[in-house]
Amino acid sequence: MSDEVLRERRGNVEILTINRLEARNAVNGAVSAGMSEALDELALDPEVWVVVLTGAGDKAFSAGMDLKAFASGEGASIIGASGGFAGVTKRDFPKPLIAAVNGSALAGGFEIVLSCDLVVAADHATFGIPEVKRGLIAGAGGLVRLPKRLPLAVAVELAITGDPIDAQRALSLGLINRVVPRERLIEEAVELAERIAENAPLAVRHSRDVIRRSAQVPEDEGWQISDASVAVVFSSADAMEGPIAFAEKRKPKWQGK
Repeated sequence: MSDEVLRERRGNVEILTINRLEARNAVNGAVSAGMSEALDELALDPEVWVVVLTGAGDKAFSAGMDLKAFASGEGASIIGASGGFAGVTKRDFPKPLIAAVNGSALAGGFEIVLSCDLVVAADHATFGIPEVKRGLIAGAGGLVRLPKRLPLAVAVELAITGDPIDAQRALSLGLINRVVPRERLIEEAVELAERIAENAPLAVRHSRDVIRRSAQVPEDEGWQISDASVAVVFSSADAMEGPIAFAEKRKPKWQGK
């Protein structure tokens, strides 16, 4: 693992940190490769149930693509890593992802946030896709995901003005889940991850999957998706363990299967 991406394990939670403080955690080829490698491994690791993504320092979650690296020929490695930009924006990751936004999340940095399931933001965080100010468009999922997460008029405003919004407005719009003091950010994000990790990992993954997939299709197709997951989860070992542990008044011992 490169120095550009740091890893820390806390129980069943893994924390990945983009570690380019001098470049406002902008994504270069090494970041994309490091994130991609880590997420490839974590997707298959049965001991990791939730992943937290954050940036080093308290100024920026990520400033997006490192334009200097792009200009020097790293474009293919930045965008073409497994999982897309930063190794995440096109990835179908099977476990919950939580963004812990420690500062500005702009351009590709915001698109990384939009790739996550839940967002905990420091009270000074900002969010935006300013690409139009540079003659560009947000090409790593921002224009695809924003209208699914925000009212259409708000999504269009962000896209065509390029102006950022602060954490409180993002919270009021339902774009993020928590706003916390900056010094509490990682602890709050990990506590949220640990609350998720207390639950049966198979049930969590299928609950997340059904919600994400059924939100994009008509209700009758949503029922088909739900019924398929019910068949898997209700026949699992964890589905037996949960009621038994409840009856025995003890914590369940989840197997994830």
